Order: sequence, then structure tokens, then C-alpha cells
Amino acid sequence: MSAYAVGFSRPDRRSWAQPADQATSWHAVEAHRPADELDGEVELAVCGAIVQIWGTQSWDRVGAGRSACAECRQRTAPALRHAG
Repeated sequence: MSAYAVGFSRPDRRSWAQPADQATSWHAVEAHRPADELDGEVELAVCGAIVQIWGTQSWDRVGAGRSACAECRQRTAPALRHAG
């Protein structure tokens, strides 16, 4: 099971392959360290967006909301993690 940090898609850090969408600004980032150690760092989200880690947020909570990236939600769904 992977741990995920929450990243925020900022207009100055957008991936041009994945244009920023203000309605879905929150993204999942594979966390290889505790999220609080990653806080503020710029990372690549699981969907390919370039985001800044927001260490005070929990992906389990943010990923369930409407403001989370649909592709990140799909790629981090528990059923998909066990299928691989």
C-alpha cells in the first residue's frame, strides 16, 4: 500500500501536458517520506501534474472531495492498488 501526500496545483507550476483546472487543484503525490518533511516541495503528482506539497492535508480526506483530481482519485483507489 502506498502512502500519498497532497499536492496543490499552482498556476506557476502547472504541467502543460496536464493544464491546471481550478476546480480540481488537489493532487496525490507518492510520499517516500512523511508528508510534513515534504511540505512546500515541488513534486510530480500521480497524474503527471507538477504540484507543491501541502503537508497539512491528508489525501484520504482531500481525495474524497470534489476539488481533488479525478485521475489521482482513480489511480489511488484501494481496489486498483491491490490489482497490480
